[in-house]
Amino acid sequence: MAVLDFYTRTGCHLCDVMLEELLPLIRGKAELKMRDVDSRPEWRAKYDIRVPVVEAGGELLSEYPLDREAIRQFLERIDGSGKPLSE
Repeated sequence: MAVLDFYTRTGCHLCDVMLEELLPLIRGKAELKMRDVDSRPEWRAKYDIRVPVVEAGGELLSEYPLDREAIRQFLERIDGSGKPLSE
């Protein structure tokens, strides 16, 4: 199953909104890993006020607001193992 990284921080209202929109789109298709940007200095330096951010394997898929089309396209490119489909 594909893994999406969701960069967030505690108390982020926009993060909560985006998460609520994202979960139904990926249910059964991708696993979501929550990444608190304040838990690692390198994440804080990279994302800081940009949260929420969704990435997959280092590929930026969406910042706020949720880019539903980018998520949909990503999910179409992967198979059940989470690996990109070959072209």
